[in-house]
Amino acid sequence: MIEPKVILVDGNDKEIGFMEKLRAHKEGVLHRAFSVFLFNSEKELLLQQRAFAKYHSGGLWSNTCCSHPEPGQSLESAVNKALQRELGVSCEVKPIGSFIYKKDLGNGLTEHEYDHVFVGEYNGQVKMNPNEVAAIKYVSVQEILNDLKENSKNYTAWFPEAFMTVVSGR
Repeated sequence: MIEPKVILVDGNDKEIGFMEKLRAHKEGVLHRAFSVFLFNSEKELLLQQRAFAKYHSGGLWSNTCCSHPEPGQSLESAVNKALQRELGVSCEVKPIGSFIYKKDLGNGLTEHEYDHVFVGEYNGQVKMNPNEVAAIKYVSVQEILNDLKENSKNYTAWFPEAFMTVVSGR
């Protein structure tokens, strides 16, 4: 199987090359990523629990969907493809901001991403891909803020900052 590649970027999100995804995480190299936040009409966020078999952050709660665009793929195309692959969802999303973070994930892996944050509204059916998602739930913003204070270890490394990007409207 061919290892997927990520797009390497500089601090301004300028593309500077490509690298195998696992190698990028082992070396902690800055690469482009995205995080999607879908809210229902009740203003609750659709959270996903990552599949336990994922090579990092398995079993942790995170935003609706996240991934990396492939070389030559636009962010919008990558977002739509990932939403379909992980949750069987198709909906309109809009970019609201971005941030850079670097976090040690343990097991010799480091996330170092230029993360583009997208939001949208979705009230339809969700069809979880068990290779990607263990569970889903809708949660209010206040409940998430409270839980992050008490149980931050239950969430992915990037979730708190991406979530605050959404909450603050950056």
